[in-house]
Amino acid sequence: MKKFALKAEARENLGKKAVKAIRNEGKIPAVLNGGKLVELPFNGTLEAGEKLVELDAKRGMITTDIVVKAEDVRKLIYTPEIFEIDLELNGKMRKAVLKDLAFQPVKDTVLHIDFLEVFPEKPIIMEVPVKIEGHAEGVKAGGKLQLSMRKLKVKAPYTEIPEQLVVNVDSLGLGKSLAVGDLHFEGLELMNAKNAVVCAVQLTRAARGAQAKEGK
Repeated sequence: MKKFALKAEARENLGKKAVKAIRNEGKIPAVLNGGKLVELPFNGTLEAGEKLVELDAKRGMITTDIVVKAEDVRKLIYTPEIFEIDLELNGKMRKAVLKDLAFQPVKDTVLHIDFLEVFPEKPIIMEVPVKIEGHAEGVKAGGKLQLSMRKLKVKAPYTEIPEQLVVNVDSLGLGKSLAVGDLHFEGLELMNAKNAVVCAVQLTRAARGAQAKEGK
């Protein structure tokens, strides 16, 4: 993945008035999930913005409420690419990826961002763009290539996740399709349903006519 540098501030005031003030300043409230796991009861010290989320009776996870500048994340949000984020927070560098976004339904502005803190040894699930490569046999025969899934869910350590999943369609014939179960990428686990169609060569009117003539 490409890298993206981002500076964040800890957020301690979580009320509606505080959130409104943040947005009026051209900033976006966010949360950094996936932090350190700790045993309960927790006797350590939390830094600014941090809070403890109980997972069960014995374990908890430290998450951090943060604020980022809208102008700083524009190139991170409005792109199909995925990034490894070098996040500067409380004077320390953290590794993260963009996990989820909440948009204002009318103005389409970003209301909230979910980041996920990542570690080299811990697998994560991310949606990775699909890139079609090659010239399908079915297209040469007059069909039309249809990409049904522009992204696939991948499970792997973040260091192993590629910028794109390249799918070769050279041998894809007329009326044929490629499903998730037909694909394999070294070191990656695809999390979508195996029978979900990724791409297919559809029969066009011209292709049907050609087939009919051949059948006579």
